[in-house]
Order: sequence, then C-alpha cells, then structure tokens
Amino acid sequence: MTAAGLGANTFQIFSASPRMWRARDPDPDQIRLLRAARERYDLTPLSIHDSYLINLAAADPGVRAKSVEAFRGEVRRALAMGAEYLVAHPGSCGGQDAEGGVRTLAESLRAAIHGLKVKHLMVLFENTAGGGTLLGASFEELRLIREAVAGDVPAGFCLDTAHCVAAGYDVASAEGLRSTVRDAGRILGLENVRLIHANDSKAPVGSRLDRHEHIGAGFIGEEGFRRILAHPKLRAKPFILETPQDREGDDRRDVESLKRLCRKRPTTTKRSN
Repeated sequence: MTAAGLGANTFQIFSASPRMWRARDPDPDQIRLLRAARERYDLTPLSIHDSYLINLAAADPGVRAKSVEAFRGEVRRALAMGAEYLVAHPGSCGGQDAEGGVRTLAESLRAAIHGLKVKHLMVLFENTAGGGTLLGASFEELRLIREAVAGDVPAGFCLDTAHCVAAGYDVASAEGLRSTVRDAGRILGLENVRLIHANDSKAPVGSRLDRHEHIGAGFIGEEGFRRILAHPKLRAKPFILETPQDREGDDRRDVESLKRLCRKRPTTTKRSN
C-alpha cells in the first residue's frame, strides 16, 4: 500500500474522481483489501476528501441538487470503506450572504444524509483560503457551520496550514502560531480539530490565494513547520500532506521532511500556549 510504503501511519484518499459528478460504487473486493491493509499496517485514521465540484452552499438550485446527490455518494462510500473522517470544503455562497450560505449548506447536508446511519463517520469542515465568496476562511464561520449541522451529523474541523496562511493566520511565526492555536481552541475547540493538512504556502499571509508548496519551500518554511509539529496541542493530531507532485518521489520527500522536522526542536525557546 502506498501510505505504508512511504512510512506513513495515516492517509487520505478520494473515493472517486474529484473532478467528475458521476461516481461508481467501490468494488467490495477492493474494500476488503483496503480494510485488511489498514489493519496489517495500522493505518488510522482514514480520511476521505470529497469532490472538488461539490458546493453544498450553492444558491443555484441545479448546482445544489448535483452537490447533494454527489455528497450523499461520498458519505455512502466513506461508510462502506470504514473511514473515520470525510473532509468537506464548506463551499461558495455566491448570491447569498455568509449567513444565508451557512443555512443553505446545513439544509443541503441534511438532504444528503437523509436515511443514512452516519454516527460512526465524522464530517470535517476544512478551512479555506477565503478567496471570492468561499465560506470557512475564518474560525468564526467554521464554528457557525458546525453549529448549523449539530444534531444532524457528527462534525469537526480539518485545518489546512496553507489555507491558514492565505486567510491571514500567520502560523509561520512563533507568535502567530501561538495566537492561531489559542484562537482555534477558544472558537473551535481543539478537541474538534481532528485533522491537519500539512502544506506549505506559495502565497504570503493574507493573500487569499490557495497555492500549496512543498514542506519548507514556502512562506511557512522549515522553522515554521518545526514549531507546528512540536506544538503540544497539535503534535498528537494526524497530519496529512497535500503538497504538489511535480517530480517522481515528491511525496516521499515531503513525508521525510515532516519526519525530520519532528525530530528537531524549533529554535525558539518561548513557551507555547
């Protein structure tokens, strides 16, 4: 299995093409092999990322209907595979204000999961870079989304480091990381942050540009990732790479970079809180 071969102990997959509306149900034999491999290599948790096309907050009825159907398929496949998490982008609220977009998202999600038993699957809403009318760039909006779906589905958060930078959370600096973790704890509850997407950012703080970069090669840098990986309130959480695959072996190099940075203490001696 690719994840085990790279030396990883957790992984994220797409359950179908992320750029197509139609998706086939997974082959039962393949699901059995997946479950066996996870048990053999102790790969946990399994996170599934939903399709890039899905927009549960869409004001357009046609896009919303397609998104509801596609998200229902994502949930069904995640349940069949025994995934712990389904990562979802909050979507774009174009044509509505943010409050209306959150209401639409919640209504769409309820329609998508109607009749499904989802108690063993947690939907993780991912923070966004915040360009245009994207929801979820701020921790406050993420909290509103979770509150809106409370009682319908187990919900938490996935924080993407590159998206944090783009949205204005300076996780690259020592003080910025302390402030970001403090705000995440106060607004989101760190117990609800179940997953971290570890990506460097090609774009600077507050740019609103979603541009992933290899670990240590962007505006977060190696020292920034040392602090993130060593933070006492983050280091036990699963970290998932979504870095570019420009050359053969890029995935292995980025995994090894994270492992190397885990072994090195950050140079700052200031207390994390």
